[in-house]
Amino acid sequence: MAFNFFKRLVGGLTKTQQVLVRGIDDVMKRHERIDDDFYDDLEEIMIKGDIGVRTTEEILDELREKVKEKKVKQPMECGDLLIDCIRSRMRTSSEDYDFEKQKTAVLVIGVNGAGKTTSVGKLASIYKRDKKKVILAAADTYRAAANEQLTEWANRAGVQMISGQEGADPGSVVYDAVAAAKARNADILLVDTAGRLHNKKNLMNELHKLYHILEKEYPEARRETLLVLDGTTGQNALSQAKEFSDVADVTGVILTKLDGTAKGGIAIAVQSELGIPVKYIGVGESVEDMERFNADQFVDALFTPNDVKK
Repeated sequence: MAFNFFKRLVGGLTKTQQVLVRGIDDVMKRHERIDDDFYDDLEEIMIKGDIGVRTTEEILDELREKVKEKKVKQPMECGDLLIDCIRSRMRTSSEDYDFEKQKTAVLVIGVNGAGKTTSVGKLASIYKRDKKKVILAAADTYRAAANEQLTEWANRAGVQMISGQEGADPGSVVYDAVAAAKARNADILLVDTAGRLHNKKNLMNELHKLYHILEKEYPEARRETLLVLDGTTGQNALSQAKEFSDVADVTGVILTKLDGTAKGGIAIAVQSELGIPVKYIGVGESVEDMERFNADQFVDALFTPNDVKK
């Protein structure tokens, strides 16, 4: 993660820091000893910070063990231990990005408004920056102006896009895009899919149709399914992720709109609650505002004191 992105991430997490980090600091300063009341107050702050009930309980259970093991007596000595407990639940492996080094078809899914099409464009820029040959498939044929939006991103990233008419069969777009990817020996085929969840059966049928086309027409390509979640929706994003996981083989999460939200704690909850790694995060509208997720730097940015943010 580039230093400039780290600075944007630090700035983007300011509101989350005000709710979560300041709250944790206040609890540690307010309590004179480590007891049940201390842990109860920490739990309340972390749940308010959208870390989620189950993840919060797991983090605090680990903190209790570390406190006992290291014979810590003062609440103010728990800060670094708590940060380590949070960090351990967010780590990604280099293997999570193996698909970037292989011929891959990446399906990007999510509800409308989460930043799905924008994320496709930003991913195209990231892969192009890495010297990959990228083709976009505009398979969201239902949303008005989806083609125009993706065309703008394709032009910005300098990659080719395959599209159809509004209302066309998404499967036919993916079929044509696969043919183009094979003909041009593309490294990555990025598929923007329709963003809806109100009818899980329709969504499941459509995704399975796209999966079937890829398996039949593009067997040499690995398949990756990235779910876009809007970070501003907090625990609702977690609920969406669970629903999408029921109908799709989600292999990673793109967490968007972390700038300007107090709900950035959701990044901590996603992997712990779902067992699905956050692979990319976005903190703004420009193409430079999305990067691969790095747990260490996310936690460092979250706990960076305000006076070092400049």
